[in-house]
Amino acid sequence: MAGWFFLMILVAGAGLLISLQLRSKFHIYSKIPLQAGLTGKEVAEKMLHDNGIYDVQVVSVEGMLTDHYNPINKTVNLSPDVYHGSSVAAAAVAAHECGHAVQHAKAYSMLMLRSQLVPVVQFSAGIVNWILLAGILTFRVFPQLLLIGIILFAVITLFALITLPVEFDASRRGLAWLTTAHITTPAEYEKARDALWWAAMTYVVAAINSLITLFYYISIFLSGRNRN
Repeated sequence: MAGWFFLMILVAGAGLLISLQLRSKFHIYSKIPLQAGLTGKEVAEKMLHDNGIYDVQVVSVEGMLTDHYNPINKTVNLSPDVYHGSSVAAAAVAAHECGHAVQHAKAYSMLMLRSQLVPVVQFSAGIVNWILLAGILTFRVFPQLLLIGIILFAVITLFALITLPVEFDASRRGLAWLTTAHITTPAEYEKARDALWWAAMTYVVAAINSLITLFYYISIFLSGRNRN
């Protein structure tokens, strides 16, 4: 079991380093003015309209790095620094979130699958830790309970894995548009791509961490069965 804990600590450490690097990148690139002079709000609205999307609203939400696309009410939610900012970082984030809106409009299969899993994942996340704990404590009497917990956690892991192509594709769409719409210069494009790459790495680490944790619980289940 020590090997599993070492892997978990290693991934957690990598996640922390990536998170710090991400914040550093966005801090640096938020200080670099976009030559086009557009704010994040203007970038988002232009990308939506260029893709024929007129039923999505661009709004401001509180917080830092709280930017997201909400497919339920069709809103691109941008943090204040992105919404009002006219920096390379603001353009990158706005284009990425609009990439999700484009995915939604075009019924991108992985986004559709991810959206369908949301209710199941919300339910699973609310009870999975308690079921896993109870399953471990009562394994000799009721081993099926741990198996149920593993199945619930597997759904959460699947969600994390499906999130990866969704995020990478949104960045790809956003970056391609920044170039074709002449929003960024070549130098600005490279900085925008770098910022979004580090953002994507946070999802990669989360998926790896979820996979390792899933295999850890599976190993507990299998070793318990072998002892019985």
